[in-house]
Amino acid sequence: MLKSFIVFGRYFLFWIIFFFLERLIFLIYYSERISYLGISEIISTFWRALRLDFSMAAYISAIPAIVYITLLFLPSVKFSKIIAKTYVVFFVIVFSTIGISNLNLYREWGSKINFRALEMAISAPKEAIASTSSSPVIPMFSILFAYMIFSVFLSNKVIWYQIADRTKSLGIRLIISFFLASTLFLAIRGGWQLSPINQSMSYFSSEPVLNHAAVNTEWNLIQDILNNKFGNENPYNYYNEKDAKKIVAGLFRKPAEPTPQVLDSDRPNIVFIILESFTARLVEDLGGEKGVSPNFKKLVSEGILFENIYAASGRTDKGVVATLSAFPSQAIRSIMKQNDKQERLPAISQDLIQNGYSSSFYYGGESEFFNMKSYILSHGYQKMVDQHSFDIKDMNSKWGTYDDKVFSKNIADLDYAKQPFFSTILTLTNHEPFELPSEPHFKGDDVDSKFRSTTFYTDSCLGAYLNQAKQKSWYKNTLFVAIADHGHRIPGNLMEYNPERYRIPLLFFGEVIKPEFKGTRINKIGNQTDLAATLLNQLKIDPKRFVWSKDLLNPGTAEFAFFNWDNGFGFANNEQIISFDNIGKSIILRKSPSNSNVDSILTSNGKAYMQEVYRQYLEY
Repeated sequence: MLKSFIVFGRYFLFWIIFFFLERLIFLIYYSERISYLGISEIISTFWRALRLDFSMAAYISAIPAIVYITLLFLPSVKFSKIIAKTYVVFFVIVFSTIGISNLNLYREWGSKINFRALEMAISAPKEAIASTSSSPVIPMFSILFAYMIFSVFLSNKVIWYQIADRTKSLGIRLIISFFLASTLFLAIRGGWQLSPINQSMSYFSSEPVLNHAAVNTEWNLIQDILNNKFGNENPYNYYNEKDAKKIVAGLFRKPAEPTPQVLDSDRPNIVFIILESFTARLVEDLGGEKGVSPNFKKLVSEGILFENIYAASGRTDKGVVATLSAFPSQAIRSIMKQNDKQERLPAISQDLIQNGYSSSFYYGGESEFFNMKSYILSHGYQKMVDQHSFDIKDMNSKWGTYDDKVFSKNIADLDYAKQPFFSTILTLTNHEPFELPSEPHFKGDDVDSKFRSTTFYTDSCLGAYLNQAKQKSWYKNTLFVAIADHGHRIPGNLMEYNPERYRIPLLFFGEVIKPEFKGTRINKIGNQTDLAATLLNQLKIDPKRFVWSKDLLNPGTAEFAFFNWDNGFGFANNEQIISFDNIGKSIILRKSPSNSNVDSILTSNGKAYMQEVYRQYLEY
């Protein structure tokens, strides 16, 4: 039995060595870009790469494993070494070509070989060749052939092309089969953790080249192809491009009025508190239930409350991108999951760092979930705290560390942060399955009561955090921004097209707010994406990179909001809110009685908005 594992282990080992060599070539090729880094950080690239390498090696080994297991139970069938060797040589040639081609592509695009590159090579080979015309052809082919020949030679030395233990008892062969299959499954998935493996699990550095080197090239390519399985066509082509752009441009016309300055400092410390599932329906000052978020209520009288804000969508990955990058949801896609696209997004953190801010991001769960880690590290955050930063004893919930521990760590760390600082906290306790570290405030085993209790808990953590912050020397020059990542279907189990499911709180709070503006309520309808322009204008930083963001504090800003789900979108203004079904091509919900003219305008605006968002997403 042991011999079977050795045979397959050597096969697996070869591919790990193969990927190691590909990565080494990449780092040597781009050594000038990383020459200023310490040797330990560069070496860490190989360690961080192992999980994706294991996953890719397991994918390659899947067919041989099926054949191997089958032959264990067919002792009379002969094993063809020629076929096995041909399989290995085939993938050596293909993967070597991909790996070395990636060297030139990375220089041009700043991203690894992906679906877009393959599509361009197939659909427009002349343009593809032209785009790499400056590539050093002879050195590239020399590296390719050397890498390919050495890999074939190495495969013959490392791999044992044989079937072991075919005469063992049926029980032994079943055990071998089970362990081989389960081991490959775990390697493909990346382990037992909550989130399946993704590129974030290889990200570790603030230097993009090292992160890109750590991501397995072949795994990344396959994942990108799968992410683009619906093709690269825009499924929301309602208008010709010129007309769609004209409609959207009208929505984002630049107001003539100046924006009032509500802060007494243009370089305050800033803390974003992104509250998981913090729906407006549980915030009393937004017309929600009483007694669920009492601490948030206390803050309203001393802050600036935006009363009619809608989340971009219904998921955290899309909410984080909408909040930090001011990029709307793409309905059927998630730009956070696609590295080559999300890295091109602007982010508030980047603009603040360029203006002298230090930055940090705090999350108590798996930062790799939905590829969040790579998004955060790709957008200027200099420090990232996730579940790995906490003691094992504090990892008590399914999602990781409860909110109180995360808030406590953040406030302790900010004492040592370089000012002005920009810190972001993303909470997680108010998420299914709604677990708590203490007794629930609302009794009852129904899901609505549990959700109210976790909302109450997160609200209490927010209150305790701000009470502690008031004792800090940096508090008086700090602006706190509380916003939800998205709303929720409960309480009440709202349908995905119900606008109330997307309505969320947005609150500015802190001593840095001028006295005359404390207690202000902004009734204007706006989006989660509008936070970027609203904040940056207060800091006298041009928000021009955030084309989907408008200043909610400017009286001349157009009043509207857009949100979407997989098969539809919603659009709101001060007259009406509609929800539109993309499949049925019709309005499926209206907040107010139908007005054909208003309905037509909102539908037109929503269609153009969705079309342009998706077009821009495809072009990233």
